[in-house]
Amino acid sequence: MSSGAQTVQSLLLVLNAGSSSIKFSVFDARAGQEPAECFHGQIEGIGGAAHFIAKAPGGQVVGEHRWTEAEHVDHQKALVLLSEWLTPHLQGRPLLACGHRVVHGGRRYAQPVLIDDAVLTELEALCPLAPLHQPHNLAPIRAIREHLPDLPQVACFDTAFHHGQDEVVQQFALPRAVTEAGVRRYGFHGLSYEHIASVLPKVHPRLASGRVIVAHLGNGASLCAMHGGRSVASTMGFSALDGLAMGTRCGTLDAGVVFHLQREMKLTPEQTEHMLYHDSGLLGMSGVSNDMRELRTRSSEPQVRLALDIYVHRIVREIGSLAAAMGGLDALVFTAGIGENDADTRAEVLDGCRWLGFMLDVRRNAARGPCITEGDPAQVPSAWVVPTDEEGMLARHVLKVLAARA
Repeated sequence: MSSGAQTVQSLLLVLNAGSSSIKFSVFDARAGQEPAECFHGQIEGIGGAAHFIAKAPGGQVVGEHRWTEAEHVDHQKALVLLSEWLTPHLQGRPLLACGHRVVHGGRRYAQPVLIDDAVLTELEALCPLAPLHQPHNLAPIRAIREHLPDLPQVACFDTAFHHGQDEVVQQFALPRAVTEAGVRRYGFHGLSYEHIASVLPKVHPRLASGRVIVAHLGNGASLCAMHGGRSVASTMGFSALDGLAMGTRCGTLDAGVVFHLQREMKLTPEQTEHMLYHDSGLLGMSGVSNDMRELRTRSSEPQVRLALDIYVHRIVREIGSLAAAMGGLDALVFTAGIGENDADTRAEVLDGCRWLGFMLDVRRNAARGPCITEGDPAQVPSAWVVPTDEEGMLARHVLKVLAARA
């Protein structure tokens, strides 16, 4: 990869690094135009049997490779492999910058920021607030700084979208000194919610100014209440463990359970953390999988059915809570992997929310909308399926930061 001045052929690289995967997209950064995706992909299964795949915008596979668990692909090796694949595919076009999804921006960072030594030090200090996410977000930044020290890098924060929430929403009922030490509700999935907020005016005029709950349902899952496109409240709080039951995370949990696990069941803090993040949620409840597709095929099995029912119940209950926080609800938007693709989850959630006035349109739901309810959205609550685009949001942020720097 090589850096260079911006030309009509310059490219942007955006990275979304998680605990076991690195998602990437490359965008054409033509001056004065929206960034256009050239290709995207991911390396998943890092630490085990890793799998690399790259696709063109139309979905056709343009690169793929698998490694055995014995080959032990860690994050550093994954980045080297990605660089080796990208170099010929950039076809000599200069790389203008790299944007990164960083889960935690703390109390300071409410906007994307150009990364320098001071910023990186501050972001590293936030690792205790997101120990299973932040270190992996920062690892590619350090690697790129080492190999391409002149390439501008921009950090875009999942917490930033929620910064405008009222203090009464953000603060826990804890001693003031604890709050001032940074223990408060931050909210996450902000890049996804920011994208949805940006396209709501195109979806329906009522949604742009109305009271909307967005359901980001993937392996990680949360809800965000928006009024006029601004975050009012979110189900995730201090950590990405809070709120809904997720693929492998428990969601909201009585803090007394943590004490019990450690005192009575003799789990260490590390073992407790691993259980709550990796062995709980749909995986832990079903004993089968965290993959919604597999669970739906086995939904006749009692434990799987119970796991699905609990998953939906938690979503429905939190929708009621967020609707109360806004004093009503005009629309519900489903997005992310499960939200966009699993019609059964959407139908079950809306069935549990009939009291709010939702009337499911079965045909539209099967066709993935965009509107999946009956009635005039200007008159009655409506539900929608709107694809998220975190990578596109990252690319737009990077261009804005570079433009401000010029």
